[in-house]
Amino acid sequence: MARTVARVIVDALKELGVHQVFGVVGDALNPLTDAIRTTEGLEWIGCRHEEAAAFAASAQSQLGDSLGVCMGTVGPGSVHLLNGLYDAAKSHTPVLAIAGQVPLAEIGSDYFQEVDNDALFSDVAVFRATITSPDQLPQMLETAVRNALGRKGVAVLTVPGDLGEQELSADRPARFSLSPRISRPDEAAVRHAADLLGRARRVTLLVGRGARAAREDVLTLADRLAAPMVLTLKAKEGFEGDANPFQVGQTGLIGNPAAASALQDADTLLMLGTDFPYRDWYPEGRTVIQVDSEAAHIGRRVPVEVGLVGDTGATVRDLLALLPAEPAGSDTARDRSHLEDARKRFEQWREGQARLADPQHDKGVVGRIRSALDNREGDIRPEALAAVVDRLAADDAVFTSDTGMATVWLSRFVEMRGGRRLIGSYNLGSMANAMPQALGAQCLDRERQIVAFCGDGGLSMLIGDLMTLKTHQLPVKLVVFDNRRLGMVKLEQEQAGLPEFGTVLDNPDFAAVATAMGITGIRVTDPGDLEESVRRAFATPGPVLLDVLTNPDEIAVPAKPTVEQGWGYAVAKVKEVVRSHGDTD
Repeated sequence: MARTVARVIVDALKELGVHQVFGVVGDALNPLTDAIRTTEGLEWIGCRHEEAAAFAASAQSQLGDSLGVCMGTVGPGSVHLLNGLYDAAKSHTPVLAIAGQVPLAEIGSDYFQEVDNDALFSDVAVFRATITSPDQLPQMLETAVRNALGRKGVAVLTVPGDLGEQELSADRPARFSLSPRISRPDEAAVRHAADLLGRARRVTLLVGRGARAAREDVLTLADRLAAPMVLTLKAKEGFEGDANPFQVGQTGLIGNPAAASALQDADTLLMLGTDFPYRDWYPEGRTVIQVDSEAAHIGRRVPVEVGLVGDTGATVRDLLALLPAEPAGSDTARDRSHLEDARKRFEQWREGQARLADPQHDKGVVGRIRSALDNREGDIRPEALAAVVDRLAADDAVFTSDTGMATVWLSRFVEMRGGRRLIGSYNLGSMANAMPQALGAQCLDRERQIVAFCGDGGLSMLIGDLMTLKTHQLPVKLVVFDNRRLGMVKLEQEQAGLPEFGTVLDNPDFAAVATAMGITGIRVTDPGDLEESVRRAFATPGPVLLDVLTNPDEIAVPAKPTVEQGWGYAVAKVKEVVRSHGDTD
């Protein structure tokens, strides 16, 4: 018996090892969702918003290094996928989106809900096509999947409403064979890089996500070069913890002074698997060597002396073969003072952060003075919340974080030790990603602890999908940094010398909202209740929303604050204090 278009697609998804498909049912998707309904081992996760579905699929792809799948029906349903798909595209992770379309004969007639999907997804997708005949399958599906997996991006396949139930005249099994690509840079370029590294006195590594699979080789290289290791946010996973005696944390706005100094004090910077985008944080006038699998990334952020295009692990091993280890104490042994100074600064910074994260901080002399200036209401400090979650969360927990201040506190206080994983919208920078990404992560493993660091602005944007957590009883733990502000925007305004405007959020009691939805809600307003509340949240079965009222005036000082930023903040605070209620300037 010949299969239908819908059955060919769904059978292929199961063959590819896909376990969940995220979306909102209706119209052109009905044949597809019916095929999912009758397919054992493939689960339909009905979301309340297609954007959440795309974020969930993206998270699954990133965690499983596999294909994530989402669906959006005709017109607005597919449009709603777009932001989550952009996040997948910017994260370079493979996602297949099935988009509904009006009946084939109506395409181009300005039919009800008609949208040109091929145009709509032109910027976000590495492949996009509209099926116009059943006999284009399975080849068109194979092409879409190979592009998504091979190019690590988004593929969009549009299915008109009257094609899903049509049968193929020449059916065959879909074939998706792909082999991993491991490339090595030019040998002469590797020798040049090794020569520069061998002659350098102070080397600093900037390590990104692309180096995670080569962890042990990268640690060996750091030891051989006596090099402090600055991590990008995505490299926290895999390179943090006591087992890495070289790492000094992050740089940039969420970073710390030790990492900034390690970059500035180096004479040579070696970038491994990173395309860190913030040019202001790179050192000037240094020798830069960059290793990246994408040739287009070489020199994109900072001028480089040597660009090595290839797999990070293979390239590092080639460098190690040319950089012989020298016995400690020998005349040729590398001076380790650069590494030791960076690590000392990092440990001093961490000790100061630990004091700030103590829930009893504001009861001490220094804390009372500080709180009189920046926390008069006695709200919970977000540093304390993040530190308690870090201490009590499982060593194999998966963390997601909303863009903004929630990511700042996670970056500084949550250590990706053990088997912990980390997902966020760290390239696109979208709001509202943490909860739906946690949804997708929890569907992969119902037993694993999933913790979402949610901003109050982000959570409220897609709050309807709390019901998806409840409906499927996904035991996600949502930690809400409820500072009643768009905190990062507030900080941006104040650093520019502007009083905050438009950032105040009139929030509900999020714990009460969760309770009304059938989810355990816990609200915390007293610092003394913080640790017990986090323990209770983690111990409670099923989904839990922990609504913690945090200090809206908390300042995240960047790694190397400028005089202009400090002066701008002071001016902004004066404006905020002296203006009367009701004034708009």
